[in-house]
Amino acid sequence: MEYKLADRMSYLKASEIREILKVTERPEVISFAGGLPAPELFPIEAIQEASNRVFEEEGYKALQYTTTEGYRPLREWISNRMNKRWQTAFEPDNIVLTHGSQQALDLSGKVFLDQGDIVLCESPTYLAAISAFKAYGCEFIEVPTDNEGMITSQVESILETQGNRVKLIYVIPDFQNPTGRTWSLRRREQLVKLATKYEIVIIEDNPYGELRFEGEMLPSLQSFDDVGCVVSLGSFSKVFCPGYRIGWVMAHEKLIEKYVLVKQGADLQCNTMAQMVISKYLELYNIDEHIDKIRDVYRQRRDAAIEVMEKEFPKEVKFTRPEGGLFAWVELPTHINARVVLEKCLEKNVAFVPGGSFFPNGGNENTLRLNFSNMPVDRIKEGLKCLARVLNQLNIT
Repeated sequence: MEYKLADRMSYLKASEIREILKVTERPEVISFAGGLPAPELFPIEAIQEASNRVFEEEGYKALQYTTTEGYRPLREWISNRMNKRWQTAFEPDNIVLTHGSQQALDLSGKVFLDQGDIVLCESPTYLAAISAFKAYGCEFIEVPTDNEGMITSQVESILETQGNRVKLIYVIPDFQNPTGRTWSLRRREQLVKLATKYEIVIIEDNPYGELRFEGEMLPSLQSFDDVGCVVSLGSFSKVFCPGYRIGWVMAHEKLIEKYVLVKQGADLQCNTMAQMVISKYLELYNIDEHIDKIRDVYRQRRDAAIEVMEKEFPKEVKFTRPEGGLFAWVELPTHINARVVLEKCLEKNVAFVPGGSFFPNGGNENTLRLNFSNMPVDRIKEGLKCLARVLNQLNIT
């Protein structure tokens, strides 16, 4: 039978990361591919205790429907945390809980994007955001990015010429995926001023911001927003556990109303039990102590990765040195295709993600992303030394 599919299906393709992860399920593979948290750091006993308490105290409520906006005590905790850490000033009613920040991206596309609209994004940007927005028929303009973030003079130039078609600016200011870079305070403030001037909505994605290893924690873009132009996305996936799939959207109440409407059409609500267990955990335990443990482990793994790359990689290869998060970004000489490198590495049971997929308009096949959070230090060193040997055997110069 020939199926009559929606036009949007022609815009979509399988996630390259997810396809590579199928290979990395083999235990012998050293994987730098997925953005996976370290499973040995999941607080299993504490979660079990929180789950037991929820069933004992409010079991019937936990197994019932809840509101689309989400479990209010959890939204209260999130608003307090965001206001304290990221210098925002929102109430629980400014928040709707989502199935991870990935659903928040999809709902953002549904709320804002029509066929032919333009999304401005960092170059490169998060692969799954590209997929989420493409489903709504948008086009992308990649904004050049340096170590301070999106180059805002380029943003203004684009808005001056394309402003009537630009609907969204999508950014990850803290430990960006895939590069690991962090925006300067100056660039954050400049972008919000431009968005305010041209009345463009910014989607500020912040799944990694708590995972800072060094340096000063910077305020969110939303802290500079006086008109409601910034929508902030967050998640428990990287600081607690991803399996519960709980994230959130924080925005002006007029926008939150729209997110609630489209979420009702998608899934009615997030898992009630998951929301209540997370809330109970936050009541019983100190999540900052847990995050400190995560940061310490990831810092050690980042340091191990950087040490090997500095010593073993050919001098022509460039890479980022992230101050936090989960990723480092590698740029090979332009004539080297990272997909060819991946094929040779997979033969030796080492995996990573080629960087071309992170550029919505293609090209840049000489790049790759490395995740350092999911492997222990000894395997990180072994895997990156193997990658270095492959690179050194190629005609890099």
